[in-house]
Amino acid sequence: MSGGDSELSAADLAVDHRLALLSQSFRFLLEVTPVDADDLRDDFLEGREPDPGFTYRELDTDPDVVRAELDAIDVGEVEDPVLGQLLRAKHREMELQLDMLEARDTADFLPLSVELYGGVSPALRTQAETLLASITRTEAGDEALDAEEFLALAEDEIAHYRAEDPDLDMHAEIRTDVNGVMVSGDTLLIGPETKVQRARAQALLHHEVGTHLVTQANGSHQPIKVLGVGLAGYDETQEGLAVLAEIACGGLTAFRLRQLASRVVTVHRMIGGASFAEAHEALVADGFPESSAWTTVMRVYRSGGMTKDAIYLRGLVELLEHLGSDGSLDQLWLGKFSLRDLPLIGDLEDRGLLRPPRVLPRYLHDPATNANLARAAGTEDLSTLLEGHS
Repeated sequence: MSGGDSELSAADLAVDHRLALLSQSFRFLLEVTPVDADDLRDDFLEGREPDPGFTYRELDTDPDVVRAELDAIDVGEVEDPVLGQLLRAKHREMELQLDMLEARDTADFLPLSVELYGGVSPALRTQAETLLASITRTEAGDEALDAEEFLALAEDEIAHYRAEDPDLDMHAEIRTDVNGVMVSGDTLLIGPETKVQRARAQALLHHEVGTHLVTQANGSHQPIKVLGVGLAGYDETQEGLAVLAEIACGGLTAFRLRQLASRVVTVHRMIGGASFAEAHEALVADGFPESSAWTTVMRVYRSGGMTKDAIYLRGLVELLEHLGSDGSLDQLWLGKFSLRDLPLIGDLEDRGLLRPPRVLPRYLHDPATNANLARAAGTEDLSTLLEGHS
């Protein structure tokens, strides 16, 4: 596939830049995530509130205003056919995100979420249920790091990347309106009540910093700026790549793999009409601690039904198939995009329209990484990803 000229026109890049800037004007994941999940957990677990009513932050920007700005961007004017295809898909994704923000906490939210992230296929459901049935023993809990301790580790990790490129925009901070750990833009956000098992800390750093922040930094450095904010559908490949980083560094635990499977079955149950309390009860019956089950169900039921959590396992499976077919991860560090767009990204790179990555994930420098990835490539029995599991 070829887009013709070896340079993109200023007009085409202007459309890209406008889309990227507009995408950064609202923080979609933060705005569909409750600010009081930790406050409501105890009431739910003690049986006082079986159907928690979450509170969401006020929207930073009016969706109608953003939509008017989005409508004013004519992606049909883009001359380069490859870039035009990518930007049209991004434009449509942003329309869906705005629809979802307007539909928060209503019955309209779930079908929009299914349209954006997909649902659960029978094959994915079977894989998840098989994992839950076959992995019955998990690791004993070890020392847990609190938010301040994990923040210190994250800042050390970011300092490593800044030593390679001092101009990198990467940050980490504790935010009182965040539950757990998440990345928004160029910042790792840590909730004040976050607890991270010490044995999981490095894997989580490679997931959040080494994948999400590294690809954001590399993508924002590209002439095509939407590669920094993320092309349409990038989440699935990003999360799969981030879990693959956990495997590569030897940090994927039995509990973590069961957790990814539990997200899939919870999304399936939610789509099937199960209540919040019924979904929680089902996970406890599957052997999950009540507090862990709460977090999973909260993530899936937030805003009216968020199917995003099914993409972690789905994205991992697709990347393992990609590696098993002799596919490479090299181009995936250029920015944030879906595996299905790899041929289009390859075309842009072949025409000299993309820059090399500014930094690569630190775990790639570990000699054990290649062996771990080679062992995982193409596997269909995901439980074999756990060394020594029987």
